[in-house]
Amino acid sequence: MDFEKNEFRRLFPNLAREMESKGHENHRVKITSIRTDAKTGEKAVSKKFVHYMPDVVDFIRRCDTNEQAEEIVDYLEKRGEISHEYAQRIRKQIREKGIRSFGSKKEEGYYFKHGTL
Repeated sequence: MDFEKNEFRRLFPNLAREMESKGHENHRVKITSIRTDAKTGEKAVSKKFVHYMPDVVDFIRRCDTNEQAEEIVDYLEKRGEISHEYAQRIRKQIREKGIRSFGSKKEEGYYFKHGTL
């Protein structure tokens, strides 16, 4: 489907504004595959994590370093997704015990591997 920029802006003004704003590079999602058969796609969907919302610990468990984990905590605190008090407790645990004290590292594809079909 081909669109001229002006037509795209007219049909999707909010999306066009978001795509043209600074920092939009950080909001990209990489698509590594597609499914043309709906039944195959439905079978591939994990039921275990349906409606599951990852929390700060889930994100920390994907980190390789304490610094990465602290960036996550800072970001979630800044957005108001975790309280200042909770953020302080997490930072203290990171400094004193390290990121693996939150659990083993969640590797790429964790939710696909551990979900139930």
